[in-house]
Parts: sequence; structure tokens; C-alpha cells
Amino acid sequence: MMLECDAKRLLASVGVAVPAGAVWRKGESAASIEVATYPVAVKAQVRSGGRGKQGGVVKAADAAELAAAGKKLFATEFGGELPEVLLVEAWLAIEREAYLSVAVDGRAEGYVVLYSPAGGIDIEDGAPPARYPVGAPWNFRVHALRAVLEKVEPDYQWREKVIALAQRLVRTAAAQDCTTIEINPLVKLADGSIIAADAKIARDEWAHFRSEEIAAERDAEKARADEYLRACLDMQHMYVKLDGDIGIISGGAGMTMAAMDMVAEQGGRPACFLDCSPGPTSTRGYRPAFAMLDADPAVKVIFVSVFGGGTQMQRVANSMKEVMAERKSKKPVVYRLDGTNIDQVPGIFAQFGAHNHASLEEAAAAAVKLAGARA
Repeated sequence: MMLECDAKRLLASVGVAVPAGAVWRKGESAASIEVATYPVAVKAQVRSGGRGKQGGVVKAADAAELAAAGKKLFATEFGGELPEVLLVEAWLAIEREAYLSVAVDGRAEGYVVLYSPAGGIDIEDGAPPARYPVGAPWNFRVHALRAVLEKVEPDYQWREKVIALAQRLVRTAAAQDCTTIEINPLVKLADGSIIAADAKIARDEWAHFRSEEIAAERDAEKARADEYLRACLDMQHMYVKLDGDIGIISGGAGMTMAAMDMVAEQGGRPACFLDCSPGPTSTRGYRPAFAMLDADPAVKVIFVSVFGGGTQMQRVANSMKEVMAERKSKKPVVYRLDGTNIDQVPGIFAQFGAHNHASLEEAAAAAVKLAGARA
């Protein structure tokens, strides 16, 4: 995820209107920040969401308040992240707020445009946004998006501006390898102009081979990570932290999502998406995954779900035996292995007291029960 200041710089480069602003880096004095006029918005630059509700945007009416806001924000964690950069922008006189985003969507087989006539920090509490499934970027049709927006947006002048902007965002997403471009809020000013008051952009890290910027951000993200996550990233594992207590180790994005869905269906909460498919039978691959989840205090149970056609399950089982012999943590581990040579797994598991569950449902239920017992 790009910082807001970087996201806005990218949007400005493709002709999207953004507020004029100055970047304030940690260690710089407030006096060095060029402010054309007050009041200004002082915004913490972090990659986590929910910054507005956590007090990460402060209004400053003069230079003294700007200095005080900077001191406060630089010292405050937002989503576990201390800002290294602040963005100082003119305080906008907003007439209305809306929501607009473009994102990669499997159901659309490409990009989808999402729009809500009411934006801002409480967007999650409102009605679901209207959807226009674009698919491939060259499939964007103005009349098709207009038909979607006519059902939710009565202001035709505003609607036409949103359509033009959405088309530009789809083209930008495709050209810049973006998986998400979100403008919230998209605002209307007193003069009728439309401007991106906030922006979040995520770019596909797997496009690093063709983009120096993405490669640099990928390296920077790895540098910011703790030693456990860095070890997982070095193994090319895909990891997304969630707010649950059941850590999931799986192989393949589809299998990992299936395990997450089954945990949720059984009443549990996944603590992560952790796809260990690179090197799926390697002890070296699983070792950092277990180390990271063992070190995470939020994780109460680890759920290993691996299905293999080409992957041989006896090799996965032997990797589990080696990792378990090295572990110091007492967190319980629930297993569900299935696939090639699965008949060899019970004998290997018996050597270190493990049990392989017969189905994904059974294993997920066991993980949820254990997590509940350790709550």
C-alpha cells in the first residue's frame, strides 16, 4: 500500500485533481514547511486503515498549531505504525463527499468500479457501493457505468464527472499495475470542482520485475518487516495479517482462502492469510511460517491445511515432523493434509503425536474449539 502523499502524486501525474500539499518528514522543523494559507489539515502518513477515526488528521489554524499537531502525530502509533511522514494540505471547504474506487475483482475477471454517493470515514456503515464490473480495461463503456450510476446518483453533472474520472482510474490502474485505487472521500468544492481529498493505492508487488518503483517499495516493505515476516517474505510466502486468533498455514491461494472460509463458517476468526506454496514440501519453507505465528501473541492455534496433487503429502508430513521437533512454542497445531500419498501420513504423524483430520470441516471445527478453550 502506498502512502497517501505518494498515491496523490501518482494521481496528479495522470491529471486527477488533488489538494496542494507539502510533505513533512520526521526530524524536519515545522518552520520548514511551506504553507500558503491557514487553516491546514495535518495528516499522518501510514499504510494501515482507519487513520481518521484514530485522530490521524488534525486541523491547524496557525503555525503554532501546526507545530503542535506535528509533535503529536509523529509520536502516535496508527495501526501499530509510527508515521515517518506527515502530509500538510489546505483545509478544504467541502460541499459533499462521495466514494469511488477501482479494484481487481475475480468476479469481474478484471477490474470493477465501485461508487457510493456518500463517502467519508463511515463508508462501511452505509449501503454497499454500486458496482460496475469492467473486466479488462478496454471493456470500459461510458454508457454502462452511466446506467449503474443513474440508480444511485441523481446529480447528472456530478455523475458525468465521476464517469470521466472512473475511466481515467481504470486506465491508470492497468498502466501502473494497481490492484486498488480508492478515493475516499471524493469531494465537491464550492466552485463545483471535483477533487480527491484522500487516496489509497495498492500496486501488484509481483510486477516488480517491470517497475523500478514497485521493486523499490517491495524492498522497503521487507526492510520494515520484523525478522519473522522478513524470513517469510524471503521465502516468497504470501502473508496478510487479519484480526483473528487462528493462524492458517496453507499451500496455494485457493486452498488458503478455503481454509479461512471454513474457519469462519465454524464460528472462528482467521488470524492471517499465509500461503506457503513456494517450496510446499520444504522444512526450510515452513520453518519461518511457524516462527512468525508462534511469535504472534494474537495467534492461539495454528491450522495447517495442505492439499497436493503434484505435492507429495508424505514429504509435507516429514517437514512437519522436523519443524515440530525444533519448536519451543506450546501453541496447538491442527492438521489437514490430503492428496498424493496421503496413506503414508498417519504413520509419520504417529512418530510425533500428531493427528491428521479426515476433512477440512472437521479440522476447522477442531481449530475453532481449541481457540475458544484458550481464550
